[in-house]
Amino acid sequence: MRLFASSLAFVDLETTGTRAGEDRITEIGIVRVDADPAGGPPRVSEWSSLVDPGIAIPPAIVALTGISDAMVAVAPPFGALADDVARRLDGAVFVAHNARFDYGFLKHAFARRGQSFGARVLCTVRLSRRLYPDERGHGLDALIARHGLEAAGRHRALGDARAIWAFVQHIYRDRDSDAVESAVRRILRMPSLPPQLPAEVLDTIPEAPGVYLFYGDNTLPLYIGKSVHLRDRVAAHFSGDWRSETDQRLSREIRRIEFETTAGELGALMREAVLVKTRMPAHNRLLRRKLESGVLALNGQGLPVYVQAMAIDPAELSRCYGPFSTRAAARETLRELAASHRLCWRRLGLERRSAGPCFSRQLKRCPGVCVGEEDAALHDARVKDALAPLAIPAWPCAGLALVREQATPATPADVHVLQHWCWLGTARDDGELGALIEAPPRPRFDLDVTRLLLRRRAKGMLALVPVTGNATLEAA
Repeated sequence: MRLFASSLAFVDLETTGTRAGEDRITEIGIVRVDADPAGGPPRVSEWSSLVDPGIAIPPAIVALTGISDAMVAVAPPFGALADDVARRLDGAVFVAHNARFDYGFLKHAFARRGQSFGARVLCTVRLSRRLYPDERGHGLDALIARHGLEAAGRHRALGDARAIWAFVQHIYRDRDSDAVESAVRRILRMPSLPPQLPAEVLDTIPEAPGVYLFYGDNTLPLYIGKSVHLRDRVAAHFSGDWRSETDQRLSREIRRIEFETTAGELGALMREAVLVKTRMPAHNRLLRRKLESGVLALNGQGLPVYVQAMAIDPAELSRCYGPFSTRAAARETLRELAASHRLCWRRLGLERRSAGPCFSRQLKRCPGVCVGEEDAALHDARVKDALAPLAIPAWPCAGLALVREQATPATPADVHVLQHWCWLGTARDDGELGALIEAPPRPRFDLDVTRLLLRRRAKGMLALVPVTGNATLEAA
């Protein structure tokens, strides 16, 4: 049998519940299948172990799996098994039924020990749906019944792992091997690396958050991207079924790849936004320098005017509204406010006519400030009220603020230095942090960074620590 990968690990877990962050593993089953380099039958090894979850197993789970508190009380905790599990999964495609469940539980289990874990993941639910689209059920019980699979030990980890391996063997008998591999490739998005890149290039890219830069023959990058899983994201650009014309062009033009790791998603997002604007890669269209981005501010007469990015003083952002990608986007917002709040188009600067009723008045949606039938001060107060939901929040600190970001307790931390919803820089040690605080760069408005910070603040995901005295990474 020619397998779609040289090593496969069929994995099943039994757990105390369905929440990977709160529940725990009670049993692990792994069927490891390695292709024979000489072309003979694949080598199959099996392993399983009960796991002490450290918490009680709910009665419903006991009834389903037959695994009780008494059984796991004498079992090793996950920490005692982690190295063995990692070794058995090393270098193999991680194959599971509803794979996000099993993979998520293992990632959380390793993370609680300060270890990272990553693998290419194949879900056999998705594989069944792709190969048998006309069938209705794709749960493991349905597959066992439909394909006559051997299923001794159902709802125990090793028994279910064996059933998944039996399903894969069945599809190779039931379907053409090219059809199987095509379906797997679509699910895994296996990279078909361009011939001009070294075959081992993906192995040099970590499974960590950060930014990546694609280069062609020139010194300027072709494309800059970010991800919380750099290797997976880079590989996705070279999948066999390119999702975009950009990926096809990149595959033809790329000659080398560079990357920068960050401590988490926030750092990757901010670094990408700044790099794209400073390096101007040819294929980044959305994040390219946005000269027209800006905010609305009230002028001396209390009327909204558009202020472009280069003219924005970040210290004044709390008196502004937005931000907006373009002047046209700001004008469209004013039109919507005019319609919903009965505002005057001429007073808002939406039309140039200086006499007669405005457009909104002609539609009977303006009380008539344009023709002297509404007091201008009253109208302008209504404009301010209409804009209020778009007001940029005041910077909550007296000066600089720090945001600490760290993927796991065992990985290095980054500390981002912010002011007035602008990113001033990131420190990875106390020396860098001290230099940034003592001589911070002047805040510069960046539409994407400001939007990112404001959205995170609105979701309660931005913990700002005001700078007071001598700050350290540990104290941030």
